[in-house]
Amino acid sequence: MTRLASALRRKARTFLRQPRFIQLWLVPLWFILGIGKVLIFTISFRRLAPRLGRQAGIAPWVPVLDPTQEARALLIGRAVRLAARYTPWVSNCFPQAIAARVLLGLYGLPYTLYFGLMRDPGNPAGMKAHAWVAAGRVRVTGGHSFGQFTVVGCFVSPRLTAVSMR
Repeated sequence: MTRLASALRRKARTFLRQPRFIQLWLVPLWFILGIGKVLIFTISFRRLAPRLGRQAGIAPWVPVLDPTQEARALLIGRAVRLAARYTPWVSNCFPQAIAARVLLGLYGLPYTLYFGLMRDPGNPAGMKAHAWVAAGRVRVTGGHSFGQFTVVGCFVSPRLTAVSMR
């Protein structure tokens, strides 16, 4: 019992050291990741795609953010990755991209959600898929994916396309 109590105290201290933003969003993000996972498995991509943003083909857009927006995007990415670590289900790249898209949209930050493929001889399908989100220079989720994956789809925030079409 003392090991359990010690582990809980350690986790509580770690949680309290996190920025307030992450403390506030950790539990809601946990639920958003779960909802995203359910949507991925129950709704066709064609029906889910309009909720991801405006489709922009395969052109890799990179929205420009000011320093305050970049700082917020970094916090969003950190919070999403932290919440994903504590889900009892696998919260891989796609649910994380959905969660990041939701938070970036709530905060009005321009984002781009990418889907990519790469050859994977070790995979029976021969391909490996990945989803990642960028906001300005910030890799919100998905890591260093541009160098590894070929972009096959790109969704941008509706605000970003509205500005570019003027």
